[in-house]
Amino acid sequence: MTTALERHITSPLTASHRSGPAVSPRVKLYKRRIAISHPDPQAGERLLAEALGAVDRDAMHGMLRQLVKASVIGQKPDEANLAFMISTIRSIAPKDSIEAMLASQMVSVHMAAMRCACRLACTDGLPQQESVTRALTRLSRTFAAQVEALNRHRNSDARSITVQNLSVQDGGRAIVGNVTQHAQLIGADPDTAAGPGLVASREAGEREHDRAATRQGANA
Repeated sequence: MTTALERHITSPLTASHRSGPAVSPRVKLYKRRIAISHPDPQAGERLLAEALGAVDRDAMHGMLRQLVKASVIGQKPDEANLAFMISTIRSIAPKDSIEAMLASQMVSVHMAAMRCACRLACTDGLPQQESVTRALTRLSRTFAAQVEALNRHRNSDARSITVQNLSVQDGGRAIVGNVTQHAQLIGADPDTAAGPGLVASREAGEREHDRAATRQGANA
């Protein structure tokens, strides 16, 4: 079936046009066209674009056509399925185009998984049950992976910060770098820059070594 979406305005939607929480307009499906049911056509398009996370009307119309195809039952688009999908995407609240597309895929995969679940419940033959079960398992895993991908995308800007406390006793010196201690020898990694405390420790060790050698010579 070929459908054409009624378009009223082709200008992009800006952030200032987006309103607060509001009920998404219903989408009416006709034989050869798709219409947004709202008293104000412009407001209806803005609300629907906001629900789908679309940045402009071209993106909104493209996503809507794809969702209509994914809502099909028995080769015919279903308004109830479409309304459910739009409502679910709105609850996910996509913040950019990546999230909008991922949310659309998530609801589409969910719809396919539910169809498989229905077929599994209505299938008696073991071979058919095994086939449908495999398909349902793959769809369920895909949905779980999509949820993880959405979470990773939303947390991609987070930066981990590690704070460590260092206590130095009176007269002590702090060494910056990775330090390995063996018996009476303390050495820093060659790739780590030595701080003033490390240089001072080496000098103190050399002076102590010289004093010990002097005492041994005197005793001899």
